[in-house]
Amino acid sequence: MEKIELANQEALRRMLTADPVLIDVLPAGEVLTGLEERMILHAGPPIEWDRMCGPMRGAIAGIAVFEGWARDLEDGERLAAAGELMFHPNHDFGAVGPMTGMTTLRQPVMVVENRTTGNRSYCTINEGLGKVMRFGGNDEEVLDRLRWLRDVLGPAMGAALRQSDGIALKVLTARGLTMGDEMHQRNVACSGLLLRALAPELARVATDTAALAESLAFIAGNDQFYLNVAMAMGKAIMDPVRDIEGSTIVTAMSRNGTDFGIRVSGTGDRWFTAPVEMPEGLYFPGYGAEDANPDMGDSTIVETIGLGGFAMAAAPAVAGFVGAGNASEAALFTRDMGEITVGENPEWTIPSLDYQGVPAGIDVRLVVESGIAPTINTGIAHKEPGRGQVGAGVVKAPLACFDAALVGIAERLGVA
Repeated sequence: MEKIELANQEALRRMLTADPVLIDVLPAGEVLTGLEERMILHAGPPIEWDRMCGPMRGAIAGIAVFEGWARDLEDGERLAAAGELMFHPNHDFGAVGPMTGMTTLRQPVMVVENRTTGNRSYCTINEGLGKVMRFGGNDEEVLDRLRWLRDVLGPAMGAALRQSDGIALKVLTARGLTMGDEMHQRNVACSGLLLRALAPELARVATDTAALAESLAFIAGNDQFYLNVAMAMGKAIMDPVRDIEGSTIVTAMSRNGTDFGIRVSGTGDRWFTAPVEMPEGLYFPGYGAEDANPDMGDSTIVETIGLGGFAMAAAPAVAGFVGAGNASEAALFTRDMGEITVGENPEWTIPSLDYQGVPAGIDVRLVVESGIAPTINTGIAHKEPGRGQVGAGVVKAPLACFDAALVGIAERLGVA
């Protein structure tokens, strides 16, 4: 239909003309409208306590202790089971969160503004790897790190960014792609580039040299630091793509460890869901597939904008790390993703493909017609609460989501 083609071209135009800039870090309660006490935002489509997976439950118990709502982890679980905590998707509040995706009042969130359209998006600061809350970790070490992010690094980053003109993320991401990042599992280059941009500003606002050194060391030692920035960037790019009548472009993909959900431009904020898949990949020593939880997290927003599994050709080192084949096969993933997208992003190019732009604009029609499911790079959490990360891999989005979305679009347009 001509209406769909025109709508999808408008969706692609909005994606490509976005100008995402990291401008601030503030407590979530100050910037997320409607966020309240005892309200927990989580990754993925809506879900209630009795359907939540182990790591999601572990993170909820931990964040309840962090916020002071619960005396201990057991009390946090009791509050959740008794219906005394409210659960909502991050996406409903203009936010995203990796893996379990916990966002609550007193956590610092990074603020990304799309200067083309003026909308803002939010994501918490990356905690690092291993036993962390996004993977269901919840012991005192995890909670102490969250307190440090709240009391030290978050305020310092906010002060540094507010005295600058922000950090333009489009060009930084473009450089990272040429340096071997794909922005989901490999963020080494972009984390370093971000640190280079932040360090002088952090030094200018510092009043405690020991705290400054600790902050710089934390960012420098966290190869995944840029992941959360890229997620907020993805949300800022895709939110203006919503609500284009007739458009079949995917504006969000997300999972909560139980369900995988997508949103499509032409159907607004409606979720189309299916059971989430198990990732395939490599495990840390001592762990295997029997320990793994099904896939989860809002981080699939980066695939929605053409990064992550869609840009695998830019990061051949990732292919081996996540168990997706040999480094030489990385380009095959990107080429496959080009079959289900409506265009390319000429500003985000891949050297090994002769500077071809990353695939941009997932079209549910092309997914259904081809049977090619979006490829997602992902971390793997232990299925039990409190255990943390056990590996990394790749996972396919369930095709049933796209089948349902295509039916939803057809109904919206009155097409048989």
